[in-house]
Amino acid sequence: MTAAKLISTPFTSSSTAAEVLRGVDLTGVRAIVTGGSSGIGTETARVLTSAGAEVTLAVRDATAGDAVAETIAKSTGGIRPRVVRLDLTDRTTVTRFVDTWNGPLHLLINNAGVVTGGLERTPEGWELQFATNHLGHFALASGLHDALALGAADRDGARIVSVSSTAHMRSGIDFDDLHFERRGYDPQIAYAQSKTANSLFAVEATRLWASDGIIANAVNPGGVATGLQRNFTAQQKASLDAAEAAGVFTYKTVEQGAAASIVAAVAPEFAHSGGHYLDDAQEAYTVPDDADLTQHPHGVKEWALDPTAAKRLWTVSTDLLRV
Repeated sequence: MTAAKLISTPFTSSSTAAEVLRGVDLTGVRAIVTGGSSGIGTETARVLTSAGAEVTLAVRDATAGDAVAETIAKSTGGIRPRVVRLDLTDRTTVTRFVDTWNGPLHLLINNAGVVTGGLERTPEGWELQFATNHLGHFALASGLHDALALGAADRDGARIVSVSSTAHMRSGIDFDDLHFERRGYDPQIAYAQSKTANSLFAVEATRLWASDGIIANAVNPGGVATGLQRNFTAQQKASLDAAEAAGVFTYKTVEQGAAASIVAAVAPEFAHSGGHYLDDAQEAYTVPDDADLTQHPHGVKEWALDPTAAKRLWTVSTDLLRV
């Protein structure tokens, strides 16, 4: 059996988000960017706005979001993104965000993320990184399904971008202990599990929603120095330095990191094809679960694209949020 040819684009690891959008008119496109008040999220929102999209910054800190919106408005001739408060660990704010959204949605970029230096839990007892990076985005996307379907109907498809990471290669999903209630806590493994979950979400969302015109893809933005690293412990920093020294990644600019999301958001190659994991603007090649990260820095592990695991995670996530 011949393996399917990987999807490629004209862009590379050095492409910027603005370069990806050069000549693209997004007038009439309604987009949401979570975590849009800093780092890659800010640049993603800026270039989408510059291309004519109506952007909503979904942010935990509305004051910071307003400041970013003002900065974007100055760079786009007065076009200001809307700012709405959203705390991905607070189901009340997720529900409020969904309930107050009116009309179609064409593009949902699940960009927000958190890294912890130790074990932290939500009021429900969920491990914080999994709850923020996966469960909050899962609840948001599920709640916005009908809006995305409306968007798909009037613009030949709607897209979801799920921001993952090379870190996914450290861990699959431990369905027997998702929230580290029995195993020893390792923040790096917890983060890795949440990033694998981001990829599996794209797999199952596409399977379930493609018939509604909605597709989802996961992206690896690469190594970008942002506020995400502010809570790193000395051990986490040492691990990151070792990975860089081993050639696992080379630091990118924020503009280059945001390009990953923009490729998945607008590139025609992914207009109707989802459930993929993108690295350096291309569909990544799949490697076995026991593959060495240092030998395959641009691959995606089988566990991050496994349809059986994706279906199970969807069911587990739905059950958790139902309680």
